[in-house]
Amino acid sequence: MRFVRSGGDGGGEESANLYVANCGPAVGVALAEVAAAFGVFGEVAAVHPADGSGSRVVVCFADASSSRAAMAAWGGTAPCPALGGRALHLRYSVSRPPSPPPPDALSVALDAEELALPGLLLAKDFITPDEETELLAEVDARPWRRLAKRRVQHYGHVFMYETRNVDPSLPLGDLPAFLSNLLLRIASFAQLSAEEDDEAGTARVFDQVTVNEYPPGVGISPHIDTHSAFTGPILSLSLAGPCVMEFRQHSPPARKAIFLPPRSLLVMSGDARYAWHHYIPHHKVDFVRGEAVRRGARRVSVTFRKVRSGPCRCRHHQLCDSQSGGSAGR
Repeated sequence: MRFVRSGGDGGGEESANLYVANCGPAVGVALAEVAAAFGVFGEVAAVHPADGSGSRVVVCFADASSSRAAMAAWGGTAPCPALGGRALHLRYSVSRPPSPPPPDALSVALDAEELALPGLLLAKDFITPDEETELLAEVDARPWRRLAKRRVQHYGHVFMYETRNVDPSLPLGDLPAFLSNLLLRIASFAQLSAEEDDEAGTARVFDQVTVNEYPPGVGISPHIDTHSAFTGPILSLSLAGPCVMEFRQHSPPARKAIFLPPRSLLVMSGDARYAWHHYIPHHKVDFVRGEAVRRGARRVSVTFRKVRSGPCRCRHHQLCDSQSGGSAGR
């Protein structure tokens, strides 16, 4: 079973379960702290994440009288004294049968090792919730460029969507200072290995960053980052919301999928970077291990790349625009 908010006014259809927003690990409140705080109203049977956001939970009481008491005490606009004065948003929550996944839904991996895709690495909790909040504040303080369905920011070099490349002769300057600590942590990341076509081992010195903001239901179409544009691994840090990313190979045909939680760092190198298309489906709900995970109000990704100064010499000749002379891999 899963839990959903109950509709209507005054908290919705009464039940022994409460849907609590602005509360959870993503905002610095552990599930055990939630259970202890709500335990003053009666026996707490369990506390579950309400979705994949990490900022909403469902508190399951042993009986409805406890949830009524909690709703009466903390269901208004007053801050919650047991959770550091945090303003909570409470509604009753009722159980619903889980939504069936679509018939063509892929099995979604939670760890990169499950996919057995050479060059793919997922580092969960690469940054802390406080660091995530600070990064989001920094990017939101800067101007966004609006595309058809999402907003973007570019640093170091402008990414030209028409050609899926950059113009090295038109740099934007050094990367902003708010990324410095993150870049240092990435540079010392032990599992970030050298690439097969690194230009004198410079792939760790990232000089192009793109920040994407995805509203609910918006993803990216299948693509391989242009071989001639960038050298070495491509890194993507997920902020604010989760999503599922798919990887597709045309010959032989294959599809794989992985769940990207907030604050995780995805590393695409080797085959994962040069030979597989990656793709974020354009929908609002992902099905992960039989559970429907709603993406939330926004997802922000920070992508790190190194601009290439010479032709790519990777072994994937048919997918490489440097070696095929065309638009292979785009």
